Amino acid sequence: MQTTKLLYGGDYNPEQWLDRPDILAEDLDLMQKAHVNVVSLGMFSWSLLEPEEGVYHLDWLADIIHNLYQRGISTILATPSAARPAWMAYKYPEVRRVRADRVRELYNRRQNYCYTSPVYREKVRAIDQKLAERFGHDSAVILWHISNEMGGECHCPLCQAEFRRWLQRRYGTLDALNKAWNARFWSHDYTDWDQIESPAPQGENAVQGLTLDWKRFVSSRHIDFFKFEQDCVRQLTPNARFTTNMMYRFHDIDYFQMAKEVDVVSWDCYPTWHKSTETVEQTALDTAMMHDLFYSLKGKPFLLMESTPTCANWQPISKQKKPGISMLAALQTVAHGADSVCYFQWRASRGAEEKFHGAVIGHDGRSDSRSFREAAGIGAALEELAAAAGTARPRQAAILHDWDNMWAIEGSSGPRNAGMGYWKELALHYNALSRAGIAVDFVDQTCSIEGYGLVVLPMAYLLRESFARAVCDFAQKGGTVVVTYWSGVVDESDLCRLGDTPYGLTKLLGLRRAEIDGMYDGETRRCVLASDRLQEVTHASTLCEVAALDEADPAEPLVLYGEDYFAGAPAVARHRYGGGRAYYLASRFEPAFYDAFYQAVAGKTGLVSCRPAALPEGVLAVRRGELLFLQNCNTIPALLPGGDELPGYGTAVYKADGMARVL
Repeated sequence: MQTTKLLYGGDYNPEQWLDRPDILAEDLDLMQKAHVNVVSLGMFSWSLLEPEEGVYHLDWLADIIHNLYQRGISTILATPSAARPAWMAYKYPEVRRVRADRVRELYNRRQNYCYTSPVYREKVRAIDQKLAERFGHDSAVILWHISNEMGGECHCPLCQAEFRRWLQRRYGTLDALNKAWNARFWSHDYTDWDQIESPAPQGENAVQGLTLDWKRFVSSRHIDFFKFEQDCVRQLTPNARFTTNMMYRFHDIDYFQMAKEVDVVSWDCYPTWHKSTETVEQTALDTAMMHDLFYSLKGKPFLLMESTPTCANWQPISKQKKPGISMLAALQTVAHGADSVCYFQWRASRGAEEKFHGAVIGHDGRSDSRSFREAAGIGAALEELAAAAGTARPRQAAILHDWDNMWAIEGSSGPRNAGMGYWKELALHYNALSRAGIAVDFVDQTCSIEGYGLVVLPMAYLLRESFARAVCDFAQKGGTVVVTYWSGVVDESDLCRLGDTPYGLTKLLGLRRAEIDGMYDGETRRCVLASDRLQEVTHASTLCEVAALDEADPAEPLVLYGEDYFAGAPAVARHRYGGGRAYYLASRFEPAFYDAFYQAVAGKTGLVSCRPAALPEGVLAVRRGELLFLQNCNTIPALLPGGDELPGYGTAVYKADGMARVL
């Protein structure tokens, strides 16, 4: 999405205030005061847009859009499919989802429609096309927002039948399906397509190939529903552009596949700041990792569609952001590639589920509140940073994050059923690279890895043969590869690879996996330098692998296990491969190890850090385009190398070439 400015605003729900024209008028004044230039509208207004079947009321929405535009505020117009009216749910029961236990839900909440129901699709088509007829060519509408936070599963008869058709297209024959699922285990061979049902607590849940394919199917249904809505609007407004809001560490949809269908990626960001279990820097890094993931989905700037100016009400504790955190979070979003900062919500709702959710304007309606003052300050800062809009991030390192792989890890039994900690593993690698000032992208196994200096494969359990070849070619041509434990174990059907593993990578790594040992929570193994076995460097945890070195072309052990029957086996090894090198990490280590490890790897790989020398601990450095963002995650001031003092939770923005201060 091309824009010459950073978008700023949020989710606006005027339908809740139509009986208060004074509030609607006040909103326009306050939005201008806060430097708002965009709002999202209509997301949960279907019951007002179509109060009874076939009766449409759109004039109120047209008035709102017009009045906003008169004040220089554009609209991101949402389709209302996330929350259907009550009349529809009761007249057409098939639009309500069926749970995994095969019980159809009553009318409730939101995001719980059947994405396969022909009736629901027809009703969605009707309302979407009414909106497209009215607003499809309105210059005030700059983007269409399909539905809201898509996700969840439906196990109704319609979805079961569609699942079987999906399987028939994928496998062709039952013989091929039975082989892919290893269905002969426990005598689970299928002899008729109609015997196949989705996983259920009282039904099949032990055929892991079935579970994996069900997750793929559910993801494909959501993407198909998005495309259906998109087509409904495009039939009447061919030049329309589309997004849908994605979510944090989300499992239900393969976002790399979804991103192929949207014009611009957007997501909803709700970090839990000030947790007792982590520092502000740790929360910032976790948030940065997700920003970088969403940037990576298309390799282009994304939109922050939702965040909170104060606190979210659905988290375990509604913790207010301390002064300065809202600005730090907003500018971090821009630093990592966003072209917008938007909130849920502009004005706090008076009742129901999210009445205590943070808002720019609270129930007191005051514009001298801290939340409004900070929001206005952020709006002004974003205007100063307009030059960042549309600019790219550096292409340095890539971390593999693949939905198929994640689903397969989580659906498998052993070697740690207490939790493999997939996201924790990703974060250990990401955090160390980010702290080192190295830009990180994420890739899945369909992405190209050309152009990167470093590629990291954390727990690449389900490894496609094509991607394994691409990784080896990458190293052959001079790239650096890091592969961790629990990689190259199974194929695309979650069938164990036969022969030496990590599958497809043993020659690259100069070793093979010989043994795996799951570890209890809190259990560790001491690790020592291979060159000085008295020097302890870290501790291994979660899962330990014993590697057997290749006899003809062995890897070089760098770190050894220092105790138990693993003593002397390589915990970290390095291997030359063509013009590049590969590292193997046989276990999970302490965070400090990854900091030291990636500092060394980045130096050998020639990756140039954007982090100025002597930058204090707790200050993060991020480059976007020609701008360098320095963010102090500490409560106390930090002295920057050029002599500037950065207050606690403060952000300084410089021209990256000459370090002239911009903000």
